[in-house]
Amino acid sequence: MTQLTQQPTERRLLRLHPDDDCLVAAISLRAGEAVDVEGTLVELQADLPVGHKIAAHALGAGQAVRKCGAIIGRTTVDVSAGEHLHLHNLRSDYLPAHLVGGADAGERVAPVPTRPPSVDTGHRPTDGPGSSPGPGGLHLSVAERPAGAEGGQAAFEASPFTGYLRSDGRKGIRNHLLVVYLVECAHHVAREIATGPHVAAREGTTVQVVGFPGCYPNDYAQRVLTALCTHPNVGGCLLVSLGCESFDRHALSKSVSQSGRWVESLVIQREGGTVRTVARGRDLVEKGLEEIAEVERTPMAVSELVIGTICGGSDSTSTLTANPGVGRAFDRLVAAGARCIFEETGELIGCEEHLRERASTPELGAELAGRITKAARYYEEMGHASIAPGNLAGGLTTIEEKSIGAYAKSGSSTISGVIEPGDLPLEGGLYLLDVVPDGSPQFGYPNINDTVEVIELIACGSHVILFTTGRGSVVGSAISPVIKVCANPDTYRRMADDMDVDAGRVLLGEASLDDVGLEIFNLVLATASGETTRSEALGHQEFQLGYKYFRALEPSCLA
Repeated sequence: MTQLTQQPTERRLLRLHPDDDCLVAAISLRAGEAVDVEGTLVELQADLPVGHKIAAHALGAGQAVRKCGAIIGRTTVDVSAGEHLHLHNLRSDYLPAHLVGGADAGERVAPVPTRPPSVDTGHRPTDGPGSSPGPGGLHLSVAERPAGAEGGQAAFEASPFTGYLRSDGRKGIRNHLLVVYLVECAHHVAREIATGPHVAAREGTTVQVVGFPGCYPNDYAQRVLTALCTHPNVGGCLLVSLGCESFDRHALSKSVSQSGRWVESLVIQREGGTVRTVARGRDLVEKGLEEIAEVERTPMAVSELVIGTICGGSDSTSTLTANPGVGRAFDRLVAAGARCIFEETGELIGCEEHLRERASTPELGAELAGRITKAARYYEEMGHASIAPGNLAGGLTTIEEKSIGAYAKSGSSTISGVIEPGDLPLEGGLYLLDVVPDGSPQFGYPNINDTVEVIELIACGSHVILFTTGRGSVVGSAISPVIKVCANPDTYRRMADDMDVDAGRVLLGEASLDDVGLEIFNLVLATASGETTRSEALGHQEFQLGYKYFRALEPSCLA
């Protein structure tokens, strides 16, 4: 997956790399339209939605197919030039994504952009041996500016923002009080404690409900919940226990107290049931809010930020716009000294060697590749890949093809380390968060769960989450603000109230990837300065935590 270029085919079909065997629709095309495929006019036999692909030339059965310079699978039958490449004639080399069912698996996306993008017609050479990859190992030249041209918005020039200084020395950009249930049996009581006039908004403080539903212990859950309760965006916690669960509430309370945060505990069985516990809890919440409202504000630098990224509800436009846009924002943030975390190891299958090449040490490179191999093996045991019906409907055919987009979010910086949920990156740089459990499936990791993975990014200290989506997602977070970057212009039109950034403008020729990357960078800083994201304004507070198992990190995981 070397440098990505794009050569126009009547400005309706995009060649994303000179070695590609497919062309990608930049606008929706209708059956019967004639398109230029390598100098030959070919009549489309079926509608081709935006982001879907056709064969750039004739392909024999069993032939590898490249997109973005990377193999995304193999043909199952002979394919003619101009023929639609999708589930009916293309299969993964890894996992049977084509077996994914569901109501939307065969759906075609709506015809979206109404005019073609502005395309850079200059051919760019691919990377040579040992050269640095473009953003995410790819360089998408859709509406690119000439080298050295700034274009778009100016870099963020606001006065330094301030953070909430915690006793442990960390700084937060939000000031939450958490009501934490320690078993599902305490969830309703915790929710009742957190609602009502007693939690009327005090400037800069909010009450959020988080917790663990399980009844028997799990080291992963204990570790993640401890990391969340001591997160820099959290000022204090009220722990709510039923009283007979196995979660170690004493250890959690001790960790929160040692971090210098306000903490109190309630045991429903001791308090005398729901009514008494809710009343007592509401009194304690008022007390906690008064205490955390007094926290000191202090100047905060970009280099003190931790930023996570995830994609959800992806389609082919995610690879073209939002994901590489986030990659460019990550490059800016890493250059400024921030700690940036990308994840979804189950959606990096096929990118093993590209990750290895970007590692800061050979030992880390081997560790990165091994984590992806582990993810492929885990999903094989589960019986499916991390790809959903909506992804298929959006033009993504195989897990390898989906991985190209997920990989693009990482940008082009050197990878500094591998971490697991609850680990804090200790210095500026780019880190891979491995979210796939170790060993054989014990508790089940059924499929993509964006809410869990957002929480795991936050457990690693993320102040802000960059969430890209092509099909549309409304997921937010209970602890850190989520910035939604929409890849598909039609999705943005339909769901603008949920979106912060319209990266689909790239497909319409209204912006370059550099413009989008700078917009995301600026919005991260504005959000850190207190600007409310769309998911925050809409009240999204999604939270989910379950069971997993991880072994301890090896020394090779961190540079």
